[in-house]
Amino acid sequence: MSTYSAPLQPSRTTATARNIDPAVAAAVRSGLTASHKSLPAWLFYDAEGSRLFERITLLPEYYLTRTERAIFTAEADRIIAAAFTAWHQATGDGHITSDGAGKLRLLELGAGTATKTGILLAAAVRAQGETSYLPIDVSASAIAEACDSLAQTLPQVNIQPEIANYVTDVLGIPPHNGPTLALYIGSSVGNFAHAEAVAILRNLRAQLQAGDTLLLGTDLVKDTAALEAAYCDADGVTEAFNLNMLRRLHRELGASFDLSTFRHVASFNREASRIEMHLKSTRNQYVRIPALNLSVPFQVGETIHTENSYKFTRESIAGLLREGGFSVTQTFTDPQNYFAVTLSTVAASS
Repeated sequence: MSTYSAPLQPSRTTATARNIDPAVAAAVRSGLTASHKSLPAWLFYDAEGSRLFERITLLPEYYLTRTERAIFTAEADRIIAAAFTAWHQATGDGHITSDGAGKLRLLELGAGTATKTGILLAAAVRAQGETSYLPIDVSASAIAEACDSLAQTLPQVNIQPEIANYVTDVLGIPPHNGPTLALYIGSSVGNFAHAEAVAILRNLRAQLQAGDTLLLGTDLVKDTAALEAAYCDADGVTEAFNLNMLRRLHRELGASFDLSTFRHVASFNREASRIEMHLKSTRNQYVRIPALNLSVPFQVGETIHTENSYKFTRESIAGLLREGGFSVTQTFTDPQNYFAVTLSTVAASS
């Protein structure tokens, strides 16, 4: 059972606050007034949501994080070497100068606390010494934790964080005199419908140059039971993570959700090749959202669709990358073929 079951009363302070995030307000208004209610997955990641997600990554049912970490542990040096090779083949320049030009930098979308990224950064440090790292994440607390941890374990890494929503914000990626390895790992791309995922990749590709590379982490199609267990754990942490989105709307918009009347639901839609997460209303009710001057009706059994997690094949990964402006260079996977880490280069024709 979730530890977040207490009903929430409308917050007058929150509802009248002037610092409401317009992106949050727009997403909530659009999603909760639609005929099929939904909320975007990026709303999960306030400070508490980021903390809960870190707990999810440690659960026995949630194989994704430990499997991807194992791939990085086994292949990090080869991944870094392949990024240098791609740069050399595209530019003819494979040398690092005395002023540091030509060094590989790592850039990460949705960095979180960067626990797995440290494996790749350590490999880059082994290859070239001082290394620049540009983590981009919507959660300031997660970025702060990443910076503190890396400062202690990898002092050779120069961290240049950016607090931003890489889906809705224009990113301020500075120019770089050398190769960039962009990381989009953790199967985060699977949270987006195909057109949205392509747009994210194309927006990233537009800020990269010839010879730069992208490392994409994706969950692979597998047995339904294993997939569903990863999103409906026995300890209820994923349920708490899902319900925390409603707590965020209470805090930021004054919403009057009674969390005890919503139930976490997760199932695999094989036709669409995705896990679907919902919050299901257990009764007929109205939810007031004062900051939006909105009252939202729910019928018993009606759901808020909060997340999709698409699962991939090697063919669908290659197709997604091709549409996003990248060409597959090399794929790394685990012995069970549960997860894939795909290195790709900026496509010459993009």
